[in-house]
Amino acid sequence: MCHGNLSPLREMPWSEEAIEHLKAAESSIAGIVTDIRFAEFPSGWDVARIAREVGPEMPVVYISGDGAPDWASQGVPRSMIEKPFVISQLIVAISQLLNDRTAGAAALE
Repeated sequence: MCHGNLSPLREMPWSEEAIEHLKAAESSIAGIVTDIRFAEFPSGWDVARIAREVGPEMPVVYISGDGAPDWASQGVPRSMIEKPFVISQLIVAISQLLNDRTAGAAALE
């Protein structure tokens, strides 16, 4: 998860912890990066759903090594990165989503 202008970054090793932080931090989180498969429930899909409840325009980048069949049904083909990946792919995905959000907000003004 990232706050404000992408800094500081905060790693959440457990999905429950990430959800608690999302609910507590509300608007201070600028976006999230989540794996979609965790060893325990809730999944990365669940973390992202909570993020979008907190902030409907929240950018979410999903990472997976085996989730391709779920992408279309979850409505996220543009924001998926398949493992293995290089860090530049992550940077591009985050930048595009943040820029899309900024462009959308500017269009509403």
